[in-house]
Amino acid sequence: MSTTASSASSAHSSHLSPAFPGRAPWGTASKLRAWQQGAMDEYLRTQPQDFLAVATPGAGKTTFALTLASWLLHHHVVQQVTVVAPTEHLKTQWAEAAARIGIRIDPEYSAGPVGRAYQGVAVTYAGVGVRPMLHRNRCEQRKTLVILDEIHHAGDSRSWGEACLEAFEPATRRLALTGTPFRSDTNPIPFVGYAEGRDGVRRSVADYTYGYGNALADGVVRPVIFLSYSGNMRWRTKAGDEVAARLGEPMTKDAVSQAWRTALDPRGEWMPAVLRAADRRLNEVRRSIHDAGGLVIASDQDSARAYAKLLREITGEKATLVLSDDAGASGRIEEFRLSEDRWLVAVRMVSEGVDVPRLAVGVYATTISTPLFFAQAVGRFVRSRRRGETASVFLPTIPSLLGFAHELELERDHVLDKPKGKEEEDPYAEEAALLAEAERERDEPGAEEQLPFEALESDAVFDRVMYDGAEFGMQAHPGSEEEQDYLGIPGLLEPDQVQMLLQKRQARQIAHSRKKPDAEADLVELPADRRPVVSHKELMELRRELNSLVGAYSHQSGKPHGVIHTELRRVCGGPPTAEATPGQLEQRKLKVREWATRMR
Repeated sequence: MSTTASSASSAHSSHLSPAFPGRAPWGTASKLRAWQQGAMDEYLRTQPQDFLAVATPGAGKTTFALTLASWLLHHHVVQQVTVVAPTEHLKTQWAEAAARIGIRIDPEYSAGPVGRAYQGVAVTYAGVGVRPMLHRNRCEQRKTLVILDEIHHAGDSRSWGEACLEAFEPATRRLALTGTPFRSDTNPIPFVGYAEGRDGVRRSVADYTYGYGNALADGVVRPVIFLSYSGNMRWRTKAGDEVAARLGEPMTKDAVSQAWRTALDPRGEWMPAVLRAADRRLNEVRRSIHDAGGLVIASDQDSARAYAKLLREITGEKATLVLSDDAGASGRIEEFRLSEDRWLVAVRMVSEGVDVPRLAVGVYATTISTPLFFAQAVGRFVRSRRRGETASVFLPTIPSLLGFAHELELERDHVLDKPKGKEEEDPYAEEAALLAEAERERDEPGAEEQLPFEALESDAVFDRVMYDGAEFGMQAHPGSEEEQDYLGIPGLLEPDQVQMLLQKRQARQIAHSRKKPDAEADLVELPADRRPVVSHKELMELRRELNSLVGAYSHQSGKPHGVIHTELRRVCGGPPTAEATPGQLEQRKLKVREWATRMR
């Protein structure tokens, strides 16, 4: 690094508040993290008009950007700052972070001259798309630094990309930030450079990259434990056919999608079981991190409301519910961030950029299956505050999600070109379709006609734990001693201690399972040759009868189906409905009839 760059870095950091950044390296709270200093050094060495910094969620992109902005303002390279963020809530978050180092940003700016009290504004990509010339005029009138937060959003639509190009082409400096530079489509991202590889495909080129693997090694982010849950699903198609499948087993894309949606139905047994398991995990984490919180990411507003209700029944405490990206939602997120409340339930808006460092447990309860969304969602849980913190994310056993979990440490770039060839050989076609599905609102006209189904029955089975690219554990029923072994992993552990503990608990589970006599073992624990032979038709009929009784009792009592099934298992014993024996199913039918009779 040159002497000039070194002295410049020292000068810019000397006037920062000792409390900023709030999550600096251990014991160096008044200094930048190593990667932030490295990115600063690279920027000051080259002094480019455009600079793309790729850093894993939770690494501190905001700190780096505002530190650089402070330097550019201090040295009169620029006179004002414009921050472009994906959401309304993030505008306020940027303004608050900037205020902590003495940069005054107006997050409410809409038009006209900026107040003299401010050194810049924060706007959304959507806002730029509506009035690009307003922002172009501001850039032309004064030397401007434009910070493009999560720059991949500028490629969300051609109009947004064109608006950003038009608005910020005259800017003196442009700093693009992202934790996930890749996109599932080929829309070009403005102000991002691309280089052609040997395969003839152009990919984005970052000026500085700091990936999750590096951040994990530096202790900047938390290691993530993924807990996967399988189970038997049953649903009815529009044609009236009943379909049954088990999560994780090979099936068609449509069947995977419908089984997944059946699992996430709050009226079944899968979601209540997984939420209970996640809350037990949160209890364990809060033993050592007293303010640890959990986040459920839902697919739509109706599901979010239902999950919040389930959490209230499970925990006895009200969950914070965030349904849309409005001023009220921002306030609720901020209240949750500053509180010690247990659970936050939200639709997609909390998946990206929102800074709630105390989030340590997550439930991925959405059918969005793009790597971009998954990486951003997991990024909500990896923001480390102290050494030894771990994050836990609960997933359905869906092959694509398990693949994303295993590949968390891989670096990806935005691919601008699709490989030439036949459409059926295009590896990007499926992901492009998934992105289109993810970005469509569930209540849009025509959405249900494309994938009609009625969820009939679901149950949950603890499947496996994934950590650092390895898998641990074998199937066990919710509430079992085997499941609790994994849910009870301490919340404060070094990464190598997590792996060692998982290996020990897996060995203990296998040894314990082998000692069980067949009469005491759960069916999922028995080898296929030791499982009792039962008529499939007989079982299906008994399950239908039980579900019909549960449905009638649900209507009579007002309790959700999943809650009733769980209570039946608690009172009568045995595994979930899909694994229960004919005798266990008959016992549950009698118990439901007894409950219904008492209410008359």
